[in-house]
Formats: sequence, structure tokens, C-alpha cells
Amino acid sequence: MTREKITDLAVAAGMTVIVVMAVLPLLDINEMWMRWAFAAAAAVVLVARFIQRYDGDNIRIQRLYRMNIVAALMFAGSAAMTFYNPGTNDWLALLLAGAVLQIYAAFAIDHEQAKNNNDNNK
Repeated sequence: MTREKITDLAVAAGMTVIVVMAVLPLLDINEMWMRWAFAAAAAVVLVARFIQRYDGDNIRIQRLYRMNIVAALMFAGSAAMTFYNPGTNDWLALLLAGAVLQIYAAFAIDHEQAKNNNDNNK
């Protein structure tokens, strides 16, 4: 397996755990192990995002990869907030902000890479 495939799998697994652990407290299932699982998944996503690199010359794609790192930092901050204020839902703000950045960056990276491929084929 290549480094890219491993980091993609780590991000996918981490994001899946984050989503599951974020939904459970909203259903009034709030256990301490869930906070630890959320924090571990956020750490996995953060490490994987730091490992992912874009080696091309497109500055916009480089910035979008950095935006993924900022989103992962927001997930880690959200996980930290579950320990700091366990009775509140303040952690949702950072989680949703990170999710919005993540979704935007994913679509924008695909768009920019497709545009680069079209420019290179001409």
C-alpha cells in the first residue's frame, strides 16, 4: 500500500468514528469512552492530514490541503471541548465548522485537479 492510500483510509476511518461519536450524545447516550474514541479519531485524522502532501505547483491546491489541516485541528479542538465542558454542546460549533471546511476543500480539490488535468491535456 502506498502512503496516499494509507492516509486516505486513516482519514475515512477517523471521520466515520467522529460522525458516530458525534451523533450518540445527541441521542442522550453520553459515556466517557465515547469522548476518548472521538478524541482518538480526531487525532488519527489530524496525523493523517499532516502526512498528506500535495507535490504539484498549484498554489490553490496547496492551500486547500492546508485547509484540511485546519479542519482536522477543529476536530481536535472539538474533542478537547468534550472533556473541558462535558455537559454542554459547545463542541458542536467546532465540529460543524471543521465539517464545512472539510466538505468545501474536498470538492474544491477535485475541481482544481480536474482543471489542472484539462490544462495539461491541451
